[in-house]
Formats: sequence, structure tokens, C-alpha cells
Amino acid sequence: MSIDPWLIVGGLLVGFVVGLTGMGGGALMTPMLIFVFRVDPLTAVSSDVVASLFMKPAGAVVHLRRGTVNLRMVLWLCVGSVPAAFCGALLVKSLPFGESLDEALQIVLGVALLIAALGLVARAVLQMVKSRSAFGEGPAVPTAPEVVVRPLATALLGAVAGLLVGMTSVGAGSVVIVVLLLLYPALKASQLVGTDLVQAVPLVAAASLGHLLYGDFSLGLTASLLIGAIPGAWAGAHASSRAPGGLLRRALAILLLASGLKLIGASVPVVLVAAGLALVGGNVLWFFTKRWYERRSRVPAVPR
Repeated sequence: MSIDPWLIVGGLLVGFVVGLTGMGGGALMTPMLIFVFRVDPLTAVSSDVVASLFMKPAGAVVHLRRGTVNLRMVLWLCVGSVPAAFCGALLVKSLPFGESLDEALQIVLGVALLIAALGLVARAVLQMVKSRSAFGEGPAVPTAPEVVVRPLATALLGAVAGLLVGMTSVGAGSVVIVVLLLLYPALKASQLVGTDLVQAVPLVAAASLGHLLYGDFSLGLTASLLIGAIPGAWAGAHASSRAPGGLLRRALAILLLASGLKLIGASVPVVLVAAGLALVGGNVLWFFTKRWYERRSRVPAVPR
């Protein structure tokens, strides 16, 4: 077993993003392995999934200690997603047209991620105006999410997400983030990330079992990734549990945009350019929106 220092650096960067946002492992690490390190696609996917099994808990523990996890929501998500993820892997193996089905499902997921990114941008602007804060929701508060969990709907949507993860090999965070955004739009960014990270641990465990049995797992590759990814995820989760919600939502929006474009077939340069433009353009828009709101709030009310 050989350890690659550059893989350690790559794992560190991806791990930090996963800990910070709760997503991005499958959307970032697998393309990095394929396009940067020239790893065989099957080996990249299998090793990435197994690495995520050890990387996700590093961030999940931090959020559990900070209180930014809804354990009831995690339970009902896992009721549907864990068995569905394993069944999805078995199902796609049994279909004679698995590759074409995989491409169609990835396009659907890509469109869903792009819609979710637009929704995040709209909510960030509205939340900034509502809270009169440049950072939208303000600093993360270590309290449980004040949302009412709907068991049946959560389990059903978890099952859909788990099935798609098992059939398309798309990262669990990318799919479940969209599910949680659609089902619980009032969930704070830090709570969204924490809940997603915790539920992803058993989900990824089910997917890892399938890849260990049917994939092309590389011990040396996975070990190199984990040396960097585990401390990266730990550091990213610490930043996430303390960071202002508005900043997290902007990061999530950029990751959703990049993941969605990649899933619908955009090339790596197009994805990088779009993410860069979104980063710059989003911050410029936020700056002018903030300045406009500040000027508007300083205008004295006209007496009636």
C-alpha cells in the first residue's frame, strides 16, 4: 500500500468542503480523482464512497456536539434512504440498460440541483431583508431546529433519495440536501448541513457495502484520501457550526450549481467558469443589495 501526498492534499480540500456544507464529496472528489489524478472511474467511485464512510462522521460528531442536528429527522430519513440505497445498487446491476438509465437519472438530478441553487439565492436575499443583517440568518445558534418533522413524507423522500444515490452513484449530500430544502424550507443552513451529515453516515455505509462487494476498491487510494479528508471534514464542520447562515447558503448555492452542471453533462472548464462567475457575481449582487437596503432603511418615515 503506497501513500500519495498529493492525494492527501486533495482529500483535505474536499473534506473541508464536505464538513462545511454537508455535500460535495461525490460531486467533487470523484471528478478530482478521474480528471486530476487519472484514476479509473470505477476505482474512483468505489474508493470515494468507502472514504466517505470514514470522512462523514468526522463532521457529523462536531454538529452533534453543537446541537445543529435534528435527530428525529435523521431517523426518518434513514428509515427510507438506507435500504433504498442498497436496493438501488442491486437494481441498477440487474437492468440491461443500466448505463442509459444512469445518464437520464443524472440529468434529472442535475436539473433539481440547479433549481435548488436558484431557490437558495432567492431565500438568501429575502432573509437578509427580513433579518436586517448582511449575513442573512446571522450566526448559527446551537439549538435544535424548530421544525415539525413529518415522518411519512420524510421517509418516502429519503427512500427516493437513497434509491437515486444507489442507482446513480451521486453523492448522498447532493441528493438529500435537495430533499431537505424541498420538505423543510424553514430549516437553518447550519441545521441543514448538520442533519444531512449525520444521516449520510448510515446511508453511505449501505452504499459502501455494495461497492466493497461489486466495485473496484483501492486500499492505498482510499487511505491517502482519508489522511487528508478526516481532519478537513472536522475543520469544515467546526466552521459550519459557527458560521453565519447567509455565508453557508452562498457556499451551498455554488456547490449545487457546480454539481448540477456536471450532472447534466457540462465539461469541467464550463463548471469551473460558472462556479467562478457565480462566486464573483453573487458577492457583487449581495454587496449592492445590502447597500440598497441600508440606504432604504435610513430614510426617515414620512409622517401621516
